[in-house]
Amino acid sequence: MLKNVLSQSWRRGAHVLREGHPAEAMYACSSQFHSGQVLRSARSFFGVEDFMDEDNSKPYTYKKEKRSKNPHKHISFKQRTIAHMEPFTLDVFISKRFVSASLTHRSTCRQVAVAGTNSKDVKAALMSRSDVPACLSVGRFLAERAKEADVYACTYTPRERDRFEGKIRAVVQSLIDNGIHVKLYLD
Repeated sequence: MLKNVLSQSWRRGAHVLREGHPAEAMYACSSQFHSGQVLRSARSFFGVEDFMDEDNSKPYTYKKEKRSKNPHKHISFKQRTIAHMEPFTLDVFISKRFVSASLTHRSTCRQVAVAGTNSKDVKAALMSRSDVPACLSVGRFLAERAKEADVYACTYTPRERDRFEGKIRAVVQSLIDNGIHVKLYLD
């Protein structure tokens, strides 16, 4: 809609030149859009002028804030403190071709330790990159790297589609055997 209004107004010749600066043109709409005001927004970081929002108070941004559906919803004490009491989470990804696992800090969302069968040092020593021995080696390497980063405890919650058995269980069991305390949250 904005493009149509601007193109129609521009074809009618409704642009205003500033006095003394003929090269710099400002735009005034002759239609009912913004009540015919001359608009000029500040230049953005990328050098492209932003279009003004309908309320004309701030530049339009593509990334709108995500608002809660219920802003007055009660947040329990456990929900508020769990990220600080148990700061590290384990994430395990298993595909048909490779296995990867990482330890992530909840508050800062930074990966503390990462191990996978696609890395050069692990890839050379394995026969297959997606079987149970590969999962055990990923758990061992992840435990070593976590100890280097002074992480000795983490939590693991399986994804909705994952069951805690087979290869996932092998990765977690390897972490436990190599000195990392893993707290499981199974539904």
